[in-house]
Amino acid sequence: METIGTWWMWAGFAAFVVVAIAIDLLVMEKQGAHKVTTKEAVGWSLLWFSLAFVFVLLLWWYLDGSQGRDTANTVSMQFITGYLVEKSLSIDNIFVFLMIFSYFAVPAEFQKRALIIGIIGAIVLRAILILAGAWLLEQFHWLLYVFGAFLVVTGVKMWLAAGKEPDIAQNPVLNFLRKRMNITTQFDGEKMSTMIGGVKHYTPIFVVLVLIGTTDIIFAVDSIPAIFAITKDPFIVLTANIFAILGLRALYFLLADLADRFHLLAYGLALVLIFIGTKMLLLDVYKIPIAVALGVTAALIAASIFASLYSTRKSAASK
Repeated sequence: METIGTWWMWAGFAAFVVVAIAIDLLVMEKQGAHKVTTKEAVGWSLLWFSLAFVFVLLLWWYLDGSQGRDTANTVSMQFITGYLVEKSLSIDNIFVFLMIFSYFAVPAEFQKRALIIGIIGAIVLRAILILAGAWLLEQFHWLLYVFGAFLVVTGVKMWLAAGKEPDIAQNPVLNFLRKRMNITTQFDGEKMSTMIGGVKHYTPIFVVLVLIGTTDIIFAVDSIPAIFAITKDPFIVLTANIFAILGLRALYFLLADLADRFHLLAYGLALVLIFIGTKMLLLDVYKIPIAVALGVTAALIAASIFASLYSTRKSAASK
């Protein structure tokens, strides 16, 4: 697999992720179960966003000195585009997580732990899928067309499903758990299981973690092919993905109370998937410049956000 990542870059990034998660866990244990405030969410969101751009600046500086300005510029734009795509698609994850927490009435102070455990699982899962995907694309070039067609179809489905909330009660994973496990609706702090009448029961926290994990698998299948349309370098794909995931928890608490105001975002994300899928299908015919891909992606997301805010404000003003 061709990659700009050297062994020490892979090792350094792995160490950074481990340290970042360890610090997050230590902070969480020190604070205990509590409701994350908007101020706290903004602070953490800005921190993860800043770290992502410090990373790409360091990457640009290293590549500029070792491989030239053109390579540095191209790889940096690939990272930024991939990060933007993954960050945007993760917002869709957030809205699903919000519905899961609401359905099980998970207290706000217990949501933080559930999210960080889910994020750790997502990092491991995506690392495996990305490395496997990079190897498959190296061996079978025609898979690019499969990924491209899949993204276009997924984008169309997302467009058609926009505005419709999934029925969590009919979720097959939830029904599977209910048939095979003793599940209680009662919480026992942040524990995943508890004893009721001498019988072990699993709490809603356990069920929520399973649903978050399976949800991320579904979203990973959508988002990972999307970033492979931007670059096939596994180092860039992995780092952009993980930086987007690391900021997911803070972004959740930042957007949890604003979900209704971004009701048109799903349409923008659908168009992004269709555009990226088309870009992948045309790869051997015409390579859309990475700067154009970055501009179109940013424009579609920004337009859907502004349209959502304008529509919400207009509706509020008419009442």
